[in-house]
Amino acid sequence: MSLKIKIGKIGALDMLKFSKMPDVRERAIAAAPANPLPKAYASNAKAELYHPKWQTVVIDEIRPNGSDAKTFVLKSESGKALAPFRAGQYISLGVKIGKTYTTRSYSLCGSPEWAYQGVYNITVKLEDDGFVSPYIHDHWQVGQKLTISSPEGHLYYEPIRDCKKVLALAGGSGITPFMGMAYAIRDGFEDFDLTIIFGSRTEEGIVYRKELDEVAAVCSKVHVVHVLSDEQKDGFEHGFISAELIEKYSAGEAVTIFMCGPQAMYEFLDREIEKLCYDFKYVRRELFGAIKDPWNQEGYPEEIRGKSFQVTVRQSGQVYEIPASADEPLLVAFERAGLKAPSRCRSGECGWCRSRLLKGEVFIPEKTDGRRFSDVEYGYIHPCASFPASDLEVEVPAEYLNLE
Repeated sequence: MSLKIKIGKIGALDMLKFSKMPDVRERAIAAAPANPLPKAYASNAKAELYHPKWQTVVIDEIRPNGSDAKTFVLKSESGKALAPFRAGQYISLGVKIGKTYTTRSYSLCGSPEWAYQGVYNITVKLEDDGFVSPYIHDHWQVGQKLTISSPEGHLYYEPIRDCKKVLALAGGSGITPFMGMAYAIRDGFEDFDLTIIFGSRTEEGIVYRKELDEVAAVCSKVHVVHVLSDEQKDGFEHGFISAELIEKYSAGEAVTIFMCGPQAMYEFLDREIEKLCYDFKYVRRELFGAIKDPWNQEGYPEEIRGKSFQVTVRQSGQVYEIPASADEPLLVAFERAGLKAPSRCRSGECGWCRSRLLKGEVFIPEKTDGRRFSDVEYGYIHPCASFPASDLEVEVPAEYLNLE
């Protein structure tokens, strides 16, 4: 059976016009002046402004925040604007400690407006068992230069996706992205109702208390509820952020829940939210961070706990043989060995550390497996969220961050 297609006069004219397009293009090229191409294009300049691979900033001010945190005011080295951000995003910064090259991610806790003035704010809480935070608290000084990434992350308000009311559940220094949201609402960059339920151990240890009170006093769309776990005081909720508190402050309205805090807080809140039969598509969380107890995660091979394996690392034509513990992410093993391995989120999400697993087995917790389906099929892993389960051979891309 033959298919007959009827072509009208207009269609025939269109086809004739299309057939003559090569001649039209040739005449246009011949008529154009023989000027050299521009050395820079406006589109590339905007891309560099909005999405620079790295930025250089200078520490302009350091101030205490709560009992065990410090806020660092960072200014652009050039005095020009820094890359703009959505309230709730983070930056990754490079740090060299001894022979170790590493990165850490910190939420931007200032107003998006400040970026146009060349200013970012981050807050670093001192972790007693931490590696980077004690170094930062002890060594960073005013006037010091830092290398930081462009803003990244997905914990920000999206009107098409999120409810008009947001419950922000914060623990300790997890207040930082919500501080940025509070400023953004105050300054007109965002438009939604934000209720922050903020868990701290003691009243003295509350991070950003003064700033939160100031914003809430002048902005009717920002509300703050403090929850103290170790003290009972008038004007504060007591205990932990629970299903009862979530239900109390959602007041029967449709809400989107944002969370930011340590791994233990996420695990506790997941159980509490489940009690409310809440749709988890309306629950968003900041970076999970590296899993600290892989042996407690579903699917972990118990026989590898405490073992050390040999890893062959191929990077830029060089081959390195390094040890790696089954109890720590591969990325940590790379850094301990002094390798410059790419990383940013350190949570399995961004894919910046994406590497190819050539031989061996790794354990990847489901919570932090942010790989694409094609990467799973073709043997790619995120070392920040992968734990060695045998001897390995891994091809790791180069990191061009200069921390010398």
